Amino acid sequence: MADDEALVRAAVRAILARDPGIEVVAEARDGQEAVDAVREHRPDVALLDIQMPGLDGIAAAEWIHRELPGTAVVMLTTFGEDDFIARALRGGADGFLLKADDPRELLTGVHAVAGGGAYLSPKVAARVVAGLRTGGPDAAAVGPLAARLTERLTEREHAVLALVGCGLSNAEIGRRLFLVEGTVKAHVSAILAKLGVRNRVEAAIAAYEAGLVGRGRDGGR
Repeated sequence: MADDEALVRAAVRAILARDPGIEVVAEARDGQEAVDAVREHRPDVALLDIQMPGLDGIAAAEWIHRELPGTAVVMLTTFGEDDFIARALRGGADGFLLKADDPRELLTGVHAVAGGGAYLSPKVAARVVAGLRTGGPDAAAVGPLAARLTERLTEREHAVLALVGCGLSNAEIGRRLFLVEGTVKAHVSAILAKLGVRNRVEAAIAAYEAGLVGRGRDGGR
């Protein structure tokens, strides 16, 4: 994990220490130290602040994504402005969390990206959806991330996800796709697991990001 403030690093370490499945292998005070630590330790996840002296977190994320793609990147910052979110996602970040979030969001996000998923805190997700709906700066940045994740889905799961993105219930999806409700529920559970998201809201965001919602309105075709 990397942050230029010692108190923040101590607080984050304390939160991560609550989870026996997470081990902090190195701490860094700036982006260059973070890059060096990732190169040495090859961790599952790099947790980066955005604004740090020298090489900033977004530049470090870009390097990690390009040179060591086996390490997922989560941005943890006080800055939730649209431009920061868009730049981080465009640079290859797999998750974006705010320091003001509930500490449980940090643990959930780390596990999600470590498992190959993506994770946006609820406050960030709300901004992303707003940007997608209005064609804001996030729209061009988040699509590739979601598209990468949805490549794991089967054709049927794509269709179900598209309809989840349209706000349909399991029963409504079943009627649209001629499936029993239990089968739809099973597909939704598989989708959540493959995307590394916790609920239908986050799955709907992924559907928006991947450009599936338009297709969902005509039954996923």
